[in-house]
Amino acid sequence: MSTHESPPPLRGQALLESPLRNKGTAFIDEERHELGLLGLLPPHVETIEEQVVRSYSGYLDEEIPLKKHIYLRNLQDENETLFYRLVLDYMTEMLPILYTPTVGAACQQFSEIYRRPRGLFVSYPERDSIDEILSNHGCRETRVIVVTDGERILGLGDQGAGGMGIPIGKLSLYTAIGGIDPSTTLPIFLDAGTDNQDLINDPGYIGWRHERIRGEEYDAFIESFVESVIRVFPNVLLQWEDFAGSNATRLLEKYRDRLCTFNDDVQGTAAVVTAALMASVASTGGKLSDQRICILGAGSAGCGVGEQLVRAMMAEGLDEAAAREQFYLVDVKGLLTDNSENLQPFQTPFARNAAELSEWSGSYQFIDVIREAKPTILIGLTGHPGSFPEEVIREMASHTERPIIFPLSNPTSRVEAMPSDLLEWTNGKAIIASGSPFDPVQFGDKFISIAQCNNSYIFPAMGLGVRSVKATRVTDGMFMAAATALRDASPALATSGAPILPPLEDIRTVSREIAIAVATEAQATGFAESASQTEIEAKVDQLMWTPGY
Repeated sequence: MSTHESPPPLRGQALLESPLRNKGTAFIDEERHELGLLGLLPPHVETIEEQVVRSYSGYLDEEIPLKKHIYLRNLQDENETLFYRLVLDYMTEMLPILYTPTVGAACQQFSEIYRRPRGLFVSYPERDSIDEILSNHGCRETRVIVVTDGERILGLGDQGAGGMGIPIGKLSLYTAIGGIDPSTTLPIFLDAGTDNQDLINDPGYIGWRHERIRGEEYDAFIESFVESVIRVFPNVLLQWEDFAGSNATRLLEKYRDRLCTFNDDVQGTAAVVTAALMASVASTGGKLSDQRICILGAGSAGCGVGEQLVRAMMAEGLDEAAAREQFYLVDVKGLLTDNSENLQPFQTPFARNAAELSEWSGSYQFIDVIREAKPTILIGLTGHPGSFPEEVIREMASHTERPIIFPLSNPTSRVEAMPSDLLEWTNGKAIIASGSPFDPVQFGDKFISIAQCNNSYIFPAMGLGVRSVKATRVTDGMFMAAATALRDASPALATSGAPILPPLEDIRTVSREIAIAVATEAQATGFAESASQTEIEAKVDQLMWTPGY
């Protein structure tokens, strides 16, 4: 349970309207008398188990995923303890509703479904009052912040203030999966405007109705925000989420040495993909450093995945130059080469030497890369559905015995290819992981599991590990430790044909192991207080919050 100082007691109706302290029908008779609740509740006192049964029944009454999402959010706004107990009891069923893929629709309709304030909205017109805004949260014990500016929400693009659904959803997973006390979490939306004209024209839109600020104005806004965070919440872990590719890596590099921070799209995605690939390759008896990797989608997430995989190959003995030779990154204009125009700084290390590709028979388009480079691994981070066409996949399968194919774009409507098609086009040979959840696919007389290569395996555990030892920074080594711990939990390493990632019902147990690995790495590299392995495990266990009255 949490160790922060308890807030002053509330009574009566004010208590029932405080989601962090409300127990609803579970207040016992003595509490009802002492806290001014007599008559405000029906007479029967329920256990939390009875409340879960009733709440789950209400959840099942909703048939549409977005309606289920709204139901869960309403429950969270009424009684957070009950909300988290329900989610823990039905983790596999509810994570796709609480987060991807349903959260995409919730972001698109955020203004329509908005009911109760949660988190903080920091808008550009109020940029001179950020300290005041942060202080209005009222909880100095905030330990984890997730922040977005809503410009690149999943694969849906600019959702403006609707992007607030992402920090809310992410922090729900920090608690449900990573055991972070919900009273210490804070979602924040940085409202820098929106270039989504449909939102600006919508009379119901609740955000700042203005085109996005850019350039120096934007950078000064972010700087003011970070400075305020450091002043108001000096010990916080700040997670950047769903920023545009042109800003994501740039802001991470600018601030990663000034406070304890990371970008989940860049680093969390990279860690979970690395874990899944290491497990996939190991299940075939191969080595990651022997693989040729094509990444379609050379933005901040794709290059972040590439950098993490380079480090993993170097850990297996390759030098950096040799490791980078294994990669082919492709964007809408084709393969990244040293002749490509307008490369971003984070793309440059992956640009191939065009002179060395002079013997290629085609150009540098996606199909040419598959035909000439003969990759054994294909990763999609495009946000564009159908980006893995049949021709490309059949070409890949023609020269690779067990093609490893990860269509990772979220939500489901943006996936590069459906797993069922990938199995058909590869004659059942492909090892597949996707960003959104898919049911097992029947191929012949077998049902083949599709791993959900989702960041929820990584970022909640990262938060738990960081907070448990009060780490002052988040390093690449800590993400590698997380990836290695997740790989080690792969069922495929123990059983042939088993899923390459552990089942979601085990995700809290897996998160504990990842958190211990992260905390150990932080301590070993001098970014956390000194502790023995036994002490680290105890700190992780002590910090994990469990919902109960």
